[in-house]
Amino acid sequence: MSFEELRNTRIQKMKLLEKAGMNPYPAVSRKDHSLKDVISDFDKLSKKDGMHLAGRILSIRGQGGLIFFNINDGTGSFQGLLKKDEMDEKAFDLFQSTVDIGDFVEINGKLFITKRGEKTLQVEGWKMLAKSLRPLPEKWHGLADEDEKFRKRYLDIIFNDDVRDMVEKRSKFFRSIRSFLDKKGFLEVDTPVLENTAGGAEARPFTTHYNAYDIEVYLRISLELWLKRLMVAGFPKVYEIGRVFRNEGADAEHLQDYNLVEFYESYSDYNKGMKFVEEMYKYIAEETFGTLKFKVRGFDIDLGGKWKTYDFVETVKKMTGIDILKTNIKEVEKKLQDLKVEYDRKGFNLNRAIDTLWKYCRRQIGGPGFLINVPVSMEPLAKRMDSNKELVERFQVILAGSEMGKGFSELNDPLDQMERFNDQAKLRKEGDEEAQMMDGEFVEALEYGMPPTFGFGLSERLFSFLMDKPVRECQIFPFMRPKG
Repeated sequence: MSFEELRNTRIQKMKLLEKAGMNPYPAVSRKDHSLKDVISDFDKLSKKDGMHLAGRILSIRGQGGLIFFNINDGTGSFQGLLKKDEMDEKAFDLFQSTVDIGDFVEINGKLFITKRGEKTLQVEGWKMLAKSLRPLPEKWHGLADEDEKFRKRYLDIIFNDDVRDMVEKRSKFFRSIRSFLDKKGFLEVDTPVLENTAGGAEARPFTTHYNAYDIEVYLRISLELWLKRLMVAGFPKVYEIGRVFRNEGADAEHLQDYNLVEFYESYSDYNKGMKFVEEMYKYIAEETFGTLKFKVRGFDIDLGGKWKTYDFVETVKKMTGIDILKTNIKEVEKKLQDLKVEYDRKGFNLNRAIDTLWKYCRRQIGGPGFLINVPVSMEPLAKRMDSNKELVERFQVILAGSEMGKGFSELNDPLDQMERFNDQAKLRKEGDEEAQMMDGEFVEALEYGMPPTFGFGLSERLFSFLMDKPVRECQIFPFMRPKG
């Protein structure tokens, strides 16, 4: 049968239900137990006179006056049995003539165990909860096309236990972060998604039109500058888990919209922050995955082992021979060409060149560890080091050849901040669309005073790395280009 023929057949069955006086899409269900609870408390519940269960039918097996079927309610699967000679004959015939795999049904009856040892509910009555008009993919084949798997994720989840497991682990991941920060006394807040200035990170923003004010605005690329305003306001510890949007390329590690976590603690610094972050990452791993050992991108990672520190300047020099504090763009570009490293020449400048060179080095480092001693020109929001004004008090978590979070002693000198924003503005004027925008209102806030502060941000990319999957596969519903 063609798809249209199958669909029309199901529509006819829906009409049969209506003719028999059964609403194919009722609002109310009398379900009184989850299937998980029925399975775990079977002995106790089997003593009851009757109960109502509900779920999606995933299989049907008919044998004359017997119909065996399995339902799933998202917590577990359970078997039902209709016996024609032990229930209303019209109800049996209506089930047989109208119910398909994929339908949601409610069944009521009494629990028992079959001769084969199957926990089962013998059905005394039933009703349709939602008639499925489209047939589900075959159980053993599912969705073969990768594009369709993402586009119809809801179908992939039905038959793909790995995807269902990912969705559940993703929830545990963010819940563990929230739990850790709450236990440490942080206050959860929310900040604006639409901004006049897209600040707090080096990224190209999405733009949209704000009709009420007839102005162009940006979708936020970071949470940072709003959260630091709350440090100015006197809150000692704050955090936010929120969506950010970066209008850049997509690959195995990057998406254009994703969840970001940022937290800020006053009277702290990046040295204290490294210890805090190491503790937090171990907590997240244990709570989400139940282990500290992972296989990620070909690296064996042990979060419970010693976390190393990597000096930015020394690491690049050791791996490439380039001293980034004394180099120039021509020297770095030649080295990139010698190493056969591809890069985007649009808006290319010395900072971008050094960052590209560092990424070449980073891919060879397994971690876990912290990258430190980054040049001030590459981090406009971090405090300068007292011992070397060319470097900033910033670290990045290095894991399996990539950066899995960034933190620093926050720059709270408003004059230095304004100077750095001016430097970024020059880079934007020269074509660097990812350079940070000037945010005079944030500088004004700093002029009222912000205490010494440690700030840190991590994204759902950490989850994808611990899952050892591309980040797109670890979103429940990744963005898809429209068909056609």
